Amino acid sequence: MINPSDPQPTPDPVTPAPPAVPIHQFHSGRGWSQHLDPVASEEPLEIRVDTRPVTVTLRTPGHDPELATGFLLTEAVIQSGSDIARFLPHPRNPHGAVLDVQLRPDLTVDFARLTRHVFAVSSCGLCGKAAIDAIRQSHPPIDDPSTVDPAWLLSLPKSMRAAQTAFDSTGGIHAAALFPVDGPLGVLREDIGRHNAVDKVIGHMAISGHLPLKAHVLLVSGRVSFEVMQKALAAGIPIVAAISAPSSLAIQFAHESGQTLVGFLRDGRFNVYAGPQRLGVA
Repeated sequence: MINPSDPQPTPDPVTPAPPAVPIHQFHSGRGWSQHLDPVASEEPLEIRVDTRPVTVTLRTPGHDPELATGFLLTEAVIQSGSDIARFLPHPRNPHGAVLDVQLRPDLTVDFARLTRHVFAVSSCGLCGKAAIDAIRQSHPPIDDPSTVDPAWLLSLPKSMRAAQTAFDSTGGIHAAALFPVDGPLGVLREDIGRHNAVDKVIGHMAISGHLPLKAHVLLVSGRVSFEVMQKALAAGIPIVAAISAPSSLAIQFAHESGQTLVGFLRDGRFNVYAGPQRLGVA
């Protein structure tokens, strides 16, 4: 279990302010002008487990312990936040680009399996039957009878958008938001990578001891890929919704995993691609 008395990374309760770059801007009728324009920050983070490097991800700095926790949980390296003993920044990396996740001493990790799995994710988006079968073996289908009111679901994009402070500044960053069924926004995270934003949300809930996330809805600002559905399954989230479209593999995975999948949630409408019973459709 994480011990507050152990050395921890510098707290990062909010995403750092985005950098600003000089630009030349053209407006019809007004011509050229010069400005400083905020842009989405993208920097590498090396995640280590018990000092051993396991992956490098490009992310927006901020909430790095949550990102690492969500990543390890959705890759089935850990089962809950209590599997983590402490987070340690690299002693020779003061800029926070390396984070070591130290696990409980009694926890065994199959590093060979992890290395193969992470390579599959980074190289082909977990394309391949063997990798998909491995995920299903680690995370059984969701059996959650929760239902939601369609009118409430339609209200979620507005709530998410109102909380997207980094998007307001940059216009180029993804968001993932978690809502308890029929409740207000619970947690929102933003990141240059849509999967990183999801990992941060799940990691936040894992660290606070709230998994599995029964009776919750995960809303993402872009499209829904297979990886997003896989991460939601690992966290026990029964309903996933997106502002944009789902992929064919995401739809197939949702059907087989007992999840509800909603796409094009905007402009007063949405499409249900899997699990319509949770929206009152017989």
